[in-house]
Amino acid sequence: MLFGKQPTSTAVAPATYSFGENSEHPTAEQAMALVALSHTVIEHQLYSAMLTEISLVGTRVASFTTRRLMTLTGIAGYSTVRRGVTGLVNKLSIERQKVAGHNGSTHPPLVYLVFSPEEILARRHSVGLSAYPKGVEGGPGITSMGRAVSRVVEVGRLSRREAQVALCCAQGLTNAEIGTRLQVSEQTVKFHLRNIFVKFRVKRRAELVSRLFRDGSGTDFSL
Repeated sequence: MLFGKQPTSTAVAPATYSFGENSEHPTAEQAMALVALSHTVIEHQLYSAMLTEISLVGTRVASFTTRRLMTLTGIAGYSTVRRGVTGLVNKLSIERQKVAGHNGSTHPPLVYLVFSPEEILARRHSVGLSAYPKGVEGGPGITSMGRAVSRVVEVGRLSRREAQVALCCAQGLTNAEIGTRLQVSEQTVKFHLRNIFVKFRVKRRAELVSRLFRDGSGTDFSL
């Protein structure tokens, strides 16, 4: 069951975000990359499925039962899906909507407003949350962090911690500095770097940074 009525008070206009030293509006690619890094794997599977579903029917509000989401994503387990949906609500990626005529119902429809990546960043910005993943907020000297974030997401096989370490490398931090920022040991940072090198198919940090700042044409934007 789909609902075409638009909510009146929850949408937030996209704001201006800082991608390093310069402030600019994030591209759709950058916005999606930042949102993806903030989600767990399960959360992003659910969000992507919900976003695809509403784009197909041309509405922003739709009814998503747990069973329907399991079918759309292939995720097994009611509790896993429910935890993922709760995570998306808490991260301001979706919003539960009240349905007229179901007040007090034992089993009200699970109707959600699904925000675009740009809207999610704007909603988070409005309550003081950073667009960047933990550990990479406000890095000085990098004017193209949006590109690096996109490259990290494109690889697709990085864990959230590996993504954090990779982006800290893009900011020029040493292993010791990364460990301090992420509150892990230097040995843990080295462990994550070995995995990152394998997944990016590089052998050293300089190659990783170059890969992170290379655009689709092969131009290297690292500093």
